[in-house]
Amino acid sequence: MDEDKGVVRVYTGREVQVGILKGVLEEAGITSMVRDEFQASISAGFVNGVPSALDLYIQEGDLAAAEPIINDFLKNNA
Repeated sequence: MDEDKGVVRVYTGREVQVGILKGVLEEAGITSMVRDEFQASISAGFVNGVPSALDLYIQEGDLAAAEPIINDFLKNNA
């Protein structure tokens, strides 16, 4: 997955929830990518982001197929 072009953030949350949603999306054939901005910023020498929050990204072209899956996940895991 291209890390910058044509990707959209679809969820931000704790590692467990991000992992569950990532798995559900992958079962539906939707590739996703997890980013940890907090850890990345520490590695770069500054602090940015929230320590316990991870971002989940998918390809923009997969958004229509992913939206009902994400909405169902949010409804059942709020």
